[in-house]
Amino acid sequence: MVQVARHARLEHPSLMMKNIACQLEHSVEADVSLSFAWSWRTDLKNWDDPPAHFQLDGPFTSGAWGATVFPGQEPLRWRIRNVRPRRSFIIEMPLDRAVLSFEWSFDAVSDRRTRITQRIILSGDNATAHAPQVRDSFGLTLADGMKRIADAMVSAERSAEAGGDDQ
Repeated sequence: MVQVARHARLEHPSLMMKNIACQLEHSVEADVSLSFAWSWRTDLKNWDDPPAHFQLDGPFTSGAWGATVFPGQEPLRWRIRNVRPRRSFIIEMPLDRAVLSFEWSFDAVSDRRTRITQRIILSGDNATAHAPQVRDSFGLTLADGMKRIADAMVSAERSAEAGGDDQ
């Protein structure tokens, strides 16, 4: 079962950011353990957002660089920051005099239930120039995307428990 909660607060303090032009946030609760939620989400083979695909240069650690690749376009480079295992991480994408950050947090609601929050923050001197595109790209799809991630996590854990290895 997946429950959706709107506008939940992250449990850790936000980074000091200048000129925030757009901030979106959504949380879901999934019937998976915190450990499973963390290991599943930090494994890029589980990142499913067609037509994009994702690449990571090395292990999922602070400082690692990755890319989002869309067919026929230059890769969008990003960096992993502030990895706190089983708690949170940030994906930071540099833009023209702005930064688009995706803050993920994981909180155990119980032994078999985890709250997953994604907070998207656009900040920087030129952030307002990028705000309409960020709102158009993520504003209408964030809730559905988070629900899809939670549902996939639940299915993967059930499959792993049944003897499959979908993680």
